[in-house]
Amino acid sequence: MKGLCIPLFQAFLALSVCLSSAGEVCSDDMRRAVWAGSFYPAEPSDLKKAIERYTVKAGQTHVVIPSGKPLRALILPHAGYIYSGLTAAHSSLVLKENQFKKIVLIGPDHRVGFTNCALTDAEAYDTPLGPVKLHPDAERLRSVREMFRHIPASDKSEHSIEVVIPFLQRYVGQFEIVPVVAGFGDAEGISSAIASILDNDTLVVVSSDLSHFLPYEDAVKMDKETIDMILQLDIKKISGSSNRACGKIPLLVLLNTAASRGWEPLLLHYSNSGDTAGDKSRVVGYAAIAFYGNVSVQDKGISGPVINQDQGRALVRLARKTIMERFGRHLAGADADSLKTALKDEIFNICRGTFVTLTIGNELRGCIGSIEASEPIRESVRRNAIRAAFNDFRFMPLSEDEVDQIDIEVSILTEPLPLDYADSSDLTARLSPKTDGVIIKKGSAAATFLPQVWGRLPQPELFLSQLCRKAGLQGDAWRDDRLEVSTYQVQHFEEK
Repeated sequence: MKGLCIPLFQAFLALSVCLSSAGEVCSDDMRRAVWAGSFYPAEPSDLKKAIERYTVKAGQTHVVIPSGKPLRALILPHAGYIYSGLTAAHSSLVLKENQFKKIVLIGPDHRVGFTNCALTDAEAYDTPLGPVKLHPDAERLRSVREMFRHIPASDKSEHSIEVVIPFLQRYVGQFEIVPVVAGFGDAEGISSAIASILDNDTLVVVSSDLSHFLPYEDAVKMDKETIDMILQLDIKKISGSSNRACGKIPLLVLLNTAASRGWEPLLLHYSNSGDTAGDKSRVVGYAAIAFYGNVSVQDKGISGPVINQDQGRALVRLARKTIMERFGRHLAGADADSLKTALKDEIFNICRGTFVTLTIGNELRGCIGSIEASEPIRESVRRNAIRAAFNDFRFMPLSEDEVDQIDIEVSILTEPLPLDYADSSDLTARLSPKTDGVIIKKGSAAATFLPQVWGRLPQPELFLSQLCRKAGLQGDAWRDDRLEVSTYQVQHFEEK
């Protein structure tokens, strides 16, 4: 079943030209089109005709696209085009030319075997339709060396990224890529790192096939279950299962991101190789799934540079160090020097609101912050760490015995913006669950919930009722009274 998911031979396409729409890229600096001629046509004209044929057929599928919500991510298959091309072409239903400037592609490692992620150091990916340049954010991710590194063997053999690109070239046109090949690793950590480079001009594309080599009926049953898990953002079930998808880690990366940002999945198409060009005794499943977002942190205009994971971890370490020092406990020499160096980063001189949250065994132990950007991030985290530990009136001051039990989370806030609304129904419709932090005010009464609170109060009505009670108002005050409402977004970094 050549080209079904892992072909039996490699077709190397030798190009000697130096060509790029945004400037010259020498062929020596390109990642070669390894699978042209096996997974998909090597001749540009043949490739265009094949994609066009699948696109026309995909256009006959009727899908109701969510109104007013931006496309944030796609799951697409990566088998030979004769098997999965039709399903991949259903991305044409949601993509349009020049829709995105940057595409983060995440596919699984099939052949090499490594931990965390491979990220090429080439300047471009080559395809028969022309080279696609790497976005500068690729280098930014590679700076997180323990998680992203160049692995030459992956460049020479992996197909999961390569075979998806021609469809994106056909539908989006000009864009730059961040091509991540995921091996074994911490999906949540990878998701957090990739989150630092997402904005409203970025599309996330996960490359994954579904079940492998089951009889047709068994495959359809399993794939339907898997698709339901994806549509429900059921990270636990996907994580604990086997033979549901070869791109399990990339899928978990996407589901973590979708869950944290309130993205909603939509099935565009399902098929398997038995429906297209393969034997029904051993089939491989394919799905195209789109994710539509509520407006994310970056979409709503985060001001200044985005804090990356290394910088966020330094702030969490700063919060713990500050609390420990109240009990006369200090970091060891090497750790202290490392943190001191990290905190010299200019980004910590930016003035932003911050919150520090303490928990013990998932139970809140203190949470205090500053909404207004009145002092540099570094100083704000120090001050709020002390306040959360010792000055949250809801709790007794933290004891020394509890220091080693607490988990610390640091949240960095965007500037709050007033939310105009007509009535209570309009108010609940305008909120973005899992994304918006909300501030309410009425006279001297005021309160806020961080976006993380949506995790335990997922319905806007319940969220607003509890927020009103926190402010000392009646729980239904948001329904009858005209409250001042503002929203903000956060980047948050957890010690766990």
